[in-house]
Amino acid sequence: MHRREFDTSLQPFLISLLFAILQVLAILATMQVLGIEMTIFAALVGGIGVAAGLALSGTLQNFTSGILILLLKPFKAGDIIVAQGQEGVVRSIQIFYTIVVTYDNRDVIIPNSKLSNDLIINISNEGRRRMDLDIKLPYTIEMKTAIASIMKTLESATDMQKEPPPYVGVGGFDGDGYHIVACAWTDPDGFYERRLALQAQILADMRGANIKWPGMP
Repeated sequence: MHRREFDTSLQPFLISLLFAILQVLAILATMQVLGIEMTIFAALVGGIGVAAGLALSGTLQNFTSGILILLLKPFKAGDIIVAQGQEGVVRSIQIFYTIVVTYDNRDVIIPNSKLSNDLIINISNEGRRRMDLDIKLPYTIEMKTAIASIMKTLESATDMQKEPPPYVGVGGFDGDGYHIVACAWTDPDGFYERRLALQAQILADMRGANIKWPGMP
């Protein structure tokens, strides 16, 4: 599968499924070699199968949900998703569960039935993500000067996309100041690192334009 560049989402699923099938076949082959009557085994398996089917209904639901995820492809390995209150990169889609690695390097194991029957946000699918910044400024700072400085920073940022173009405006008013909302588009990968870097650059550029908050050195 690696040599033929098989779908990376299907590889762990098919390997796990094949391993389970081979285990069952190995048990059956061993019983046949030992001379155990298969008719007795078939009746026993039938009885156990009914009980196991009822007990493992949730597990079987995870299995069928895994197949649906691989067929419908709401996400694939490597995508950034938000599901069950967790945001991270999909590492692999297994038979019964999906592994999502969060930004602080935690492996979150989510049952496939939860993913097929609940809300999933696929951040990678569109190829870009909007970054919204809310910057509060005191009324002593001229609004037009602040907007011009922030817009200049957004337009000169090399890791921000030029299309759609960024925009800046007044987002609201408080008793001690007003809010400037700045919006720009960027790649989904490394979103939060770019956000921190952009905020630091906005502050540096505003200082360079002699725009300072009260008490700022």
